[in-house]
Amino acid sequence: MFSKMAKTVIDSTRWVAFAFLGIALLGNALGQAAAVGGEATSQTVKAEDVDDEVIELPPFVLSDKRVANQEVASTYSSAVSLLRFEPQVDLQSRNFGEAQGDIAIRGGIFEGTALRVGGLTLFDPQTGHYTAEVPIPVEMLSAPVVRTGVDHALGSMQAAVGTLDYGWRRIATGGSMSVAMGNGNLKRQSLYAGKIWLGEAGQAPGLATDIAWARSAADGTIPNGDHEFERVAGRLQLDSALGETQLLAGYQDKFFGWTNLYTPFNWPETESLQTLLILLSHRKQLGNGKLEAGLHYRRNRDDYEADRRVPGRFNPFEHETQVTGGFLSYRTKLGEWGVDMRAEGALDKVESTSLVWGRFMDRSYVKLAGAAARSFDVGAGAVTARLGATFDDTNRDDSAVSPVVELAWLPSAQLGDANLRFYGEYSEATRVPGYTVLNSNPNAGLFRGNPDAGREESRNAEIGGELRATDWGVRLAVFHRRDDPMVDWTYAASTPNARRASLVEIDSTGVELISSYTMQVIDLVASYSYLHKNADYRGAPVDASFYALNFPIHRATLAFVARLGGGVELRCDNEYRIQEENSLRIVGGDTAFLTSIGVYWTPPGQQLLEFSVMADNLWDDAYQELPSVPAPGRQVTGGVSLRF
Repeated sequence: MFSKMAKTVIDSTRWVAFAFLGIALLGNALGQAAAVGGEATSQTVKAEDVDDEVIELPPFVLSDKRVANQEVASTYSSAVSLLRFEPQVDLQSRNFGEAQGDIAIRGGIFEGTALRVGGLTLFDPQTGHYTAEVPIPVEMLSAPVVRTGVDHALGSMQAAVGTLDYGWRRIATGGSMSVAMGNGNLKRQSLYAGKIWLGEAGQAPGLATDIAWARSAADGTIPNGDHEFERVAGRLQLDSALGETQLLAGYQDKFFGWTNLYTPFNWPETESLQTLLILLSHRKQLGNGKLEAGLHYRRNRDDYEADRRVPGRFNPFEHETQVTGGFLSYRTKLGEWGVDMRAEGALDKVESTSLVWGRFMDRSYVKLAGAAARSFDVGAGAVTARLGATFDDTNRDDSAVSPVVELAWLPSAQLGDANLRFYGEYSEATRVPGYTVLNSNPNAGLFRGNPDAGREESRNAEIGGELRATDWGVRLAVFHRRDDPMVDWTYAASTPNARRASLVEIDSTGVELISSYTMQVIDLVASYSYLHKNADYRGAPVDASFYALNFPIHRATLAFVARLGGGVELRCDNEYRIQEENSLRIVGGDTAFLTSIGVYWTPPGQQLLEFSVMADNLWDDAYQELPSVPAPGRQVTGGVSLRF
């Protein structure tokens, strides 16, 4: 395992060297900052202190933890673990979300979601199934913000519906190590350590590093549901007169099995994934503006077996994708106007044993976005208008220009200590299909592609309102989105042994209601969503949909953290859903009640040890999150953590 990792790092030395060149350029500034001392400190402004509300209206964040259990019982936590019961996200899992999790937002599918870290959009050009393959431990990340509509359209690329936006968690001196065991012969270990070497947190000059390692292995909760994961990551954080810089390198090796992982033929399938990520991000306050920039390199290797009993039973499915990308954004004020500008680009390539039926194996992407915002006093409050547009292009596809517009009203008459806001917006976003769609054989095989599929477009109209107070908040949003076209993977009785990439025109209408309340002994987050869809496959032979029509009509969530005294804390996430009927879902029905619960105890009088017991899928519900894919069984895990 580690010999492979060493070779991986050596092969990627040029990317590490390039990243460290940026750090080296900041080295002089660090020395100069040390010389001038307090002057440098006074020049350094943290991003969260920048008043840019007129440029970007703040997202609705009731709590930095809208999911109660930040850990999982099945394996070590990852970025996707924070999404399992997120009110605005439908995480559709195979085995468990950390093994393979499709991220759907507002009735979109896994291909329509972007993931952003440190301002950089991360994606896998082969398939959105691997969007969440990001080897960054949760100890290094802030809670994600779900961006939709205008914020999504302006802030990321290569996604049609929504963006999961993760920031960096500041490094502090200290750490933790933990071990855990559970049913299915689960064994898990993890270590995290951070150190501030120079200065104080958030002040210049400052230098800090952190490292993390985690491993997990189990036989699984059903036969052929075993896994073996390992992840290692390190980060350097530099505060200087030139701003804040983060450099991360992470690597993850995953093997897991599951019956009907991707096909409905009751085969014991497996995936083997190795992911390398190197990411450099920087932000700097410039007068009344803020500059952000970043670079990243991501490589993902995948070896898929349709039947582990007979390796290579079908044409081998072995792939490697590489993406190199960067972005630059600048927000400032010009008189009464706030201006937001962003440019992002990427280069990708794929090598594959099976994706060889398309027209190309590499592609470049460019996205430009700009918006201007201004607030007006209308007597009864303030109205903020935001107008902008985006430009998307690749060297293989047609370009697209997409408008965005938003109006928000903040009435002067408030409700008690709560701030009230109403808004309406319209936005368009676009993406191009991945290589599994474009380069799979269109006439034979398990996965049948569409080499002529072109740019996908999504148009979103939305109205809503929100109340925010010190310890409670409520938000209501009503939206209508048209995806025309969207690429869906479908089933037809005439070709029962294949999944086919089909074009669909689909209208989605939805309602989202989210509320939170914080008290001395308990924190609550509750939500309800409704979704309705109309789909037109343009006469194609489609008898069932694996993704676009796999959605909850009604979904309710309840998360709470209860502090019971004596060092005991109860964390519980719950979800109830009524799913759209799907003829491919043959076990578990179309309703589900899912619960994840954890009890944590820190013995009174000390803060070093924490004992825990967790259970995922507490009621052992057989509901299939993806049709024909078996549900995991109940997983119960006990562990102990040592903080230092």
